[in-house]
Amino acid sequence: MSITNSRLSCYAVCLQKQFFDKLLGSAGILAALLLAHPVFAGPEPFDHQHALFTAVLENHVRWNAEGTATTVDYAALKAGPQTLDHYLQSLSAVTRKEFDSWTGDKQLAFLINAYNAFTLKLIIDNYPIESIKNIGRFWQKPWRIRFFRLLEEEMHLDQVEHEIIREPGKYDEPRIHFAVNCAAVGCPALRDRAFTADQLEKQLDDSTRRFLRDRSRNYFDADADVLHVSSIFRWYRDDFETAGTLSEWLARYADELAYKKQQRQRIKAGVPVKFLDYDWKLNERR
Repeated sequence: MSITNSRLSCYAVCLQKQFFDKLLGSAGILAALLLAHPVFAGPEPFDHQHALFTAVLENHVRWNAEGTATTVDYAALKAGPQTLDHYLQSLSAVTRKEFDSWTGDKQLAFLINAYNAFTLKLIIDNYPIESIKNIGRFWQKPWRIRFFRLLEEEMHLDQVEHEIIREPGKYDEPRIHFAVNCAAVGCPALRDRAFTADQLEKQLDDSTRRFLRDRSRNYFDADADVLHVSSIFRWYRDDFETAGTLSEWLARYADELAYKKQQRQRIKAGVPVKFLDYDWKLNERR
């Protein structure tokens, strides 16, 4: 081999070595960058424990002494809405396809919490007010204002409750009326924890019983032999009569509706029902 050819061969080997050194160096840099800045793999799975909403509720909702009603510290929530806002963002990020892939209990817990959380948002955005009915205009009730995005649609509260939750043949769960909260004194309590799929049956039953034990909203008049109940039962009577009469549905909860055994027996036997006026004052902690 000539000296010239030998030098050319060495030069070629050196070039190859430099090339592979640079390649390995670039790979190392790329690996380091990937470790420092991972490739975005899509949104995080939705938290079905609704931890953010529970944090909001635990900090701002209080039960009364009897455990039948709650009040909300709207002033404090308005002053510090960050956790609520983060939770609402997580709700709005859920796609219809993702929602449809969930179990019925996960869907229903999601919808109840969404209704309650967006109601809180509506209140604090308009606070201070005396009643949720003060929001909106003469021709537009507060429940018909499109102010949030859910399941890839611009929605209002009535849409969530009446078109999705109460859709015939979907969930068919009358106890949701003791779970969704319209921010009024007459409403069933806003719980101090979020609804979750793994506790949904227990929570719905508990919310129902707590509401029926509230003597300011449901009571038996033994002298008149009449059961006085919330207007909720008048507005949504059909929901409670899918498998019998309203009196029969109420009879199942006679132990919550009356203190005395004899009165409970009368309710179970079936008594006339009258509906009480609804208190629309804001369920505010004062």
